Amino acid sequence: MASLTGPPALTSVVLSLTTLLSLSAPKVTPGAKLTLTASHKSLSGFTTEVTFTGLDACARYYTSLSRALDLTGGPQSESWTLSAANVLLPLTKGKSLDEYKASVFNNFLASVDGHLLGETYLGSSEGSYADVLVCGLIKAVKDKGAEVQGENVIRWYNTVASMLKYDLIVEKKEEKKEEKKGKVEGGKKDKKAAAPAAAAATPASAGALLGSLSPDSDDYKQNGLLTHLTSLSVASTTHTHTAAFTSDELQNFAGSLGQHCKNIFLKDKKHGLFLVTAAHDADTNTKALAKSLGLTGANMRMAPEDLLGKHLDVKKGSVGPMCIFADKDKAVRFVFDATLLKHDKVFSHPGRNDWSTGMAPADLIKFVESTGHEVTQIEFGTKGAAPAASPAGAFDTANVAAKGGKGGKQPKQPKGGKQEPKKKGESQKKAKKEGAADTLLALQYKKNEAFAEWYSDVIVLSEMIHYYNISGCYILRPWSFKVWEKIQRWFDAKMGPLGVDPAYFPMFVSKSRLEKEKDHVEGFAPEVAWVTKSGDGDLAEPIAIRPTSETIMYPAFKDWISSHRDLPLKLNQWSNVVRWEFKNPTPFLRTREFLWQEGHTAHATLEEADEMVMQALELYRGVYEDLLAIPVIRGYKTEKERFAGGYMTTTCEAYVPTSGRAIQGATSHNLGQNFGKMFDISFQDKDGKQAIPWQTSWGITTRTIGVMVMVHGDDQGLVMPPAVSPLQVVIVPIVSKKVSYDTLGPYCEEIQAKLEAAGLRVKYDDRTIYNPGWKFNHWEQKGVPVRIEVGPRDFDNKACRVCYRYNGEKEDKSADDALAPFLAGKMEEIQKAMFEKVKNERDDHLVKVHEWKDFTPNLEKGNLILTPWCGPEFQQEEEEVKDKSKAEGLERSGGEEDERCAVSVAGKTLCIPFDQPDLPEGTKCFYTGKVAKCWVLWGRSY
Repeated sequence: MASLTGPPALTSVVLSLTTLLSLSAPKVTPGAKLTLTASHKSLSGFTTEVTFTGLDACARYYTSLSRALDLTGGPQSESWTLSAANVLLPLTKGKSLDEYKASVFNNFLASVDGHLLGETYLGSSEGSYADVLVCGLIKAVKDKGAEVQGENVIRWYNTVASMLKYDLIVEKKEEKKEEKKGKVEGGKKDKKAAAPAAAAATPASAGALLGSLSPDSDDYKQNGLLTHLTSLSVASTTHTHTAAFTSDELQNFAGSLGQHCKNIFLKDKKHGLFLVTAAHDADTNTKALAKSLGLTGANMRMAPEDLLGKHLDVKKGSVGPMCIFADKDKAVRFVFDATLLKHDKVFSHPGRNDWSTGMAPADLIKFVESTGHEVTQIEFGTKGAAPAASPAGAFDTANVAAKGGKGGKQPKQPKGGKQEPKKKGESQKKAKKEGAADTLLALQYKKNEAFAEWYSDVIVLSEMIHYYNISGCYILRPWSFKVWEKIQRWFDAKMGPLGVDPAYFPMFVSKSRLEKEKDHVEGFAPEVAWVTKSGDGDLAEPIAIRPTSETIMYPAFKDWISSHRDLPLKLNQWSNVVRWEFKNPTPFLRTREFLWQEGHTAHATLEEADEMVMQALELYRGVYEDLLAIPVIRGYKTEKERFAGGYMTTTCEAYVPTSGRAIQGATSHNLGQNFGKMFDISFQDKDGKQAIPWQTSWGITTRTIGVMVMVHGDDQGLVMPPAVSPLQVVIVPIVSKKVSYDTLGPYCEEIQAKLEAAGLRVKYDDRTIYNPGWKFNHWEQKGVPVRIEVGPRDFDNKACRVCYRYNGEKEDKSADDALAPFLAGKMEEIQKAMFEKVKNERDDHLVKVHEWKDFTPNLEKGNLILTPWCGPEFQQEEEEVKDKSKAEGLERSGGEEDERCAVSVAGKTLCIPFDQPDLPEGTKCFYTGKVAKCWVLWGRSY
């Protein structure tokens, strides 16, 4: 067991490693059953123990001990956490470190030092749970006598350690003095020459810390790949190093050894499985690879991890060419980069990513052929710049074009080294086909295979979102903010006839006001962000940043309302809201700051308030269905789900077919008279009596944009509904030697002018630095509804080609005056078609359930479920359904669910739909067996 000492308030924090260390080759993975038990001793002397299971949960809890660091992280946080757990945890066994363990520790520190050359923290710019866990593990090894080396490492360690109350590392003054002296002397000799030398220092130092593995060692003899290599009498060397999950990490940790290779495991539904071994800097675009292999109709994608284990007996991040040894059924085709033959020795993983085995390229081919596999050689090209690092544990997925001959053979070289003459039009066709590769916009994930990763890719590559250095906060780029602007303008135009006036209230609220309505604030309390200081001084009273505006606006309502003549009071504001969300922040869907519209009204009667609630809900239906082409189900929330402190809540519920989850689109609340009582709002009615007004509040947020992306997007990127797309038409010229930009330009501008005159939002893409293929993929990624292509033949025929984003169809049209009204009509047709497609998908997943036994299985299928229910007031029974469905769901999946999980497997009530199916008299509630009063809609929800 390894003990990590925390801050003084923590008696002990113990990482239980029994399960991990009992394995023959202990490796920590995201699913490992790592547990953490924390013992807290209270002031009264009682001790409480809390246990967390799972690496991520342990790391996040450990981070929570220091409020100075962010609790969240990203791919880098996970990468460093896994890497540290894999490398450092085994070093904590025993009383001291031997020479080998010390070299492993130093090698790990070298990788940390290299990363921190331009970074302050490991996991994120603000620090993350990775920084805390890695610092704690380094301390545990340091306490066994290891020395922490590296200027950047020591700087970072002392920064994090000071927050955790650890002893800091004091550098030896003599060494620092010598180091400074060397720098000064080096600078005097040749400043220009010093820079390359410094840049090369990190890999060199990493290489110096590499260990060697003897063929006589037990570890070597227990590795089946290496023993098979030995049986072939192949000369090789095997080295140990820091675990490397990607080819870029491997190059950083062990680049000094020589030429390393990257390995990609691919699957194609039609052509099967492929293991590709290529040079570290090779272009490995899958479309070009399929063409080089002569595969027709191929759609090569990264193979799922279960196939990796089944056929190659290896985990993600540890793939190498020698893994083909495990493919006894010969189900995997081996592809080899012929450029590797130019090197004397090539290094690759022998089934584990903390070892690298080097041998002559010919001997590597000999190894593969000895397993009964044929080696297909292709000469891949190289990129001008090194590919970006992939997330930890992921395969390399460079989006660049591969080059090679057909049929998997080596490309024929032209005689005399001269290039073969190009066929007429060949370069332009090639530019079109390689457009996706050149743009670097091709998505890494398929929507139906890795939905969460696909979503993250789409919103970034389509230029909707830019990540900010505060977790949970995001920059809305113009392509997404323009969608929000269109929703705003549409909404403002609808509110005028309803008598709703615009206003704006401050974003700050005092603690006393926020807590005045206790039931209301209880629903937001965990997420409220507080301002406690001004400069260096403490505020007399903490100030909350707006989580919602009832307590900000209603004290003013008290001053403005005194008579029935002051009613109704109807106000709307567009503003931002802060809710310090910790449940896996996701752009648009779950963020710490978001934009929203919120309406607040006061009325003389309940009936007037109810009418306002329904009018607002109808506006929200229009936003989703008329603008975003997303069908919604409107209904009442149950008593358990209604707005805190309110009288009645109505909702619009949308459905995301790919994930099989519902998502609350917008809500409209009748607040009753509760807030009037709390804030002393009253008026003199027509009879001269004092009365309390009936109030409403209703809101919709930028979540709408995320729902639109999830529902309509595809494997190419966004698919924008014409009603909200910033651009509806983009015009792309296709020039040639005969017809230049100077000729096509005026023709395209003429088409643009006609379309704009018809009210369409149009752009002529006249950028000359990009070829047509690049532009096609760029605008497809951004989801523009219509692309018009204009080439030399179109110019001659006074025509154009019209391409539709939502279904991929194309048609040639005359570019006369009829084009503009035709496309204007097409926009309405596309909008309707997109709506109907999603509605049909949702209706196919809307089922009725009368018995409990059918409830959880239908949740597993991603269905929305209508059940007869005993009534909205049965809150305890509703909670039981939620808990029971969660337990059954976890039992079916064999997984576990952290309390911070943002997307639970539990089924919950979505609403009591306005549109109620017939409920025959005597129908029983599906759960309680009591007489049912209504139909309730259930589902898994975001």
